Amino acid sequence: MTSDLISGKVKQMDEIKKNKTNLDKKLKSVIKTEPSYDLFVAIHGFVKHIEFNPVLLKSITLNIKANRENNILAKYTYLKQIHQGIEDLSVQTNVDLGHARYAMIKDLNKIKKLDLSESNTLWKKRELSKKIAGEIHARISEHLTKLEKNS
Repeated sequence: MTSDLISGKVKQMDEIKKNKTNLDKKLKSVIKTEPSYDLFVAIHGFVKHIEFNPVLLKSITLNIKANRENNILAKYTYLKQIHQGIEDLSVQTNVDLGHARYAMIKDLNKIKKLDLSESNTLWKKRELSKKIAGEIHARISEHLTKLEKNS
């Protein structure tokens, strides 16, 4: 092997390790955050990290058996709705966002104002949201491990 090829492999492995470490930090933030508005902000950060990293995003969007069997894309879409809701809270617009986005904004605003009733669909799913983040993390970590082994 040439030194350039070896150098490229080392850089790729370092990038994979860096991605794993940063993703682990984002998940820890979600897991350790007490049920509150801050939990949904942590989920927002977790999803944002995935969205801005093509390697991580590809891990969940790959049409592989494990992703299909575990319904990973649908679960990730749910977390993305939370992410979008947090984004929508800070934007004033006259554009019709659609029912689902308005419902998410309404639920997030209630949580933000400490209206934590079980009639709030998002609040009822707070522990499920943490669990889903863990499942997404596991799928991405598994994919990164395979990439690392193949490097």
